[in-house]
Amino acid sequence: MASVPVIYPPIDHWIWLIPAILIGACIGSFLNVVIYRIPLGMSVNKPKRSFCPICKNQLSIWQNMPVVSWLCLRGKCAHCRAPIPFRYIAVEILTGVLFGLVWWNFPPQIALFLWVLMALLVVITYIDAEHLIIPTNLTWAGSLIGLIGCAVWPEISELAGYNMSWIDGLVDGGIGWVAGFFGLWAVVELGKKAFGRKEMKFDKEVDWQLREPEGDEDPLCFVIGEDSVPWWDIFSRKTDKLIVDATEVVVDGEKTGGGRLIIREQDIELADGRTFQLENMVSLSGRANGAVIPREAMGMGDVHLLGMIGAFFGFSGVFFSLFSASLFALIAALIGRIGFGKQLPFGPFLAMGASAWLFGGYKLWEWYMNLVGI
Repeated sequence: MASVPVIYPPIDHWIWLIPAILIGACIGSFLNVVIYRIPLGMSVNKPKRSFCPICKNQLSIWQNMPVVSWLCLRGKCAHCRAPIPFRYIAVEILTGVLFGLVWWNFPPQIALFLWVLMALLVVITYIDAEHLIIPTNLTWAGSLIGLIGCAVWPEISELAGYNMSWIDGLVDGGIGWVAGFFGLWAVVELGKKAFGRKEMKFDKEVDWQLREPEGDEDPLCFVIGEDSVPWWDIFSRKTDKLIVDATEVVVDGEKTGGGRLIIREQDIELADGRTFQLENMVSLSGRANGAVIPREAMGMGDVHLLGMIGAFFGFSGVFFSLFSASLFALIAALIGRIGFGKQLPFGPFLAMGASAWLFGGYKLWEWYMNLVGI
């Protein structure tokens, strides 16, 4: 790697940071809509105006001003006085700060692409932290934008201070996407083989059921004994099967006997071979001696996310982001006292790793490469 320092054209005056931050805060207001609606399968365009998730009243313009409205309303809905989560103002402030940092550190021709990246990372961070999912339509779009950005300003693919052609940038971005996507995909597949099944055995029979969501934001859950597992944590792949060693199965209030019950994402198969579509069922419950629950060491959403990061920052950015994300996750697990086997969303830490690379981590990488003589 070249040892030439990266030099970007400075902005003319700090005053230009103000519109950049304001634009970021306004975008952050829209990102709150995306964060709330996408996991629920709702359109981000309909209804067009934001609404209170409790009383469903639509918000006026003055009630939807970034940061200011939350502060003026003291974090409560103007109609029903229900508390507005702190997340809303946090997203607006965070997005504004990130947009300002990008505008301060990078030339205008790449700033727009990096603003898109920052917006996507903020959305993915909050959705994954709350729902343990990463929408792949966002990462596919981000990967395409990253490759276009590499062609427009090739230096972004390595954050290098030497001249590159648009083809070089595009190739570096493509290599980064391949390295990020398929590198982490291999880790996921190995993790599936090693940790892809959670076997539960009980000394005495326990109750089990499929529990319907209690609210709009809650998932369908498989409950057995004292354990409750969200539906989206069980069925990450079309081939995943939840197997229940049932002593009793009750379908829509009718007892059907016991035996090996197979539950798939869309249907169930009883021990006698009969199948039922879940969408046509009212209830499913019973008693069991045990169950085998499919699980993932890491979600495929993380694979797509690291691919997107590679499309922006090339192979070096992938390696640095993954390494630093692992450190951030380890620190968070130690601070939060999260034990082995407990779920910890990795997407937010990948986002932190990518941000660390963008705002100075590449300098550490360059120093290390020079130190080892590469």
